[in-house]
Amino acid sequence: MRTIKPLIALAILIVGSISCKKDTKIAEDPIISTFYFIRHAEKDRTDPENPDPELNQDGLNRAIRWAEVFDPIPLDVIYSTNYERTSMTAAPTSVKKNIDVKYYDPNAVDIEEFKFTNEGKNVLVVGHSNTIPTFVNRMIDLEKYEDMDDSDNGSLFIVRIIDGVPTDIRLKMD
Repeated sequence: MRTIKPLIALAILIVGSISCKKDTKIAEDPIISTFYFIRHAEKDRTDPENPDPELNQDGLNRAIRWAEVFDPIPLDVIYSTNYERTSMTAAPTSVKKNIDVKYYDPNAVDIEEFKFTNEGKNVLVVGHSNTIPTFVNRMIDLEKYEDMDDSDNGSLFIVRIIDGVPTDIRLKMD
C-alpha cells in the first residue's frame, strides 16, 4: 500500500505535466499580408519630351476601373511613386477608400522594412513597367517577372505573405 501511493502521486504529476504542456501550446492565427501591385494607367503621349505626363482619357477610365476592382478589398495603405501618372492612377482608389497616398522611391525601398511595416495589412502599390516586376521579385525573393511591355497597363500582381512565406499570382485586367 505504501508503494502504491507514491506511484499514484507520480502518475498524477506526469499526467498533469503532460496536459499542462498541451494547454500552453495555443494555436495562433497566421499573420497574413497582401500586396497588390499595378502599373500606372495609360499616359498621355502627345508630348514625348514630357518626363512626367498625366493620364490620357483611357488612363483616367482605367484608374476608375481599378478603384472598382479594389472597392470590395479592405485596403490599409496605398503607395505610389511621385509621378503624375502613378498619382492619378492611385487617386480614385485613394478617394473611394479615404486613404492618403504615401509616396515611395522604388530605388530606395528596403524590402524587409517594407514587409515589416506592412505586416498584416492589405497594401496597394502603384509603379511603373520596370519597377513593379522588380518590386514583386524582391517581395517573393525570386527573379520571376521581367519588365512589363509598354502597352501593359492592366496587369495586377498579388503577393500574399502568410507567416513569412510568400505566394504570388499575376492577373490581367483589360
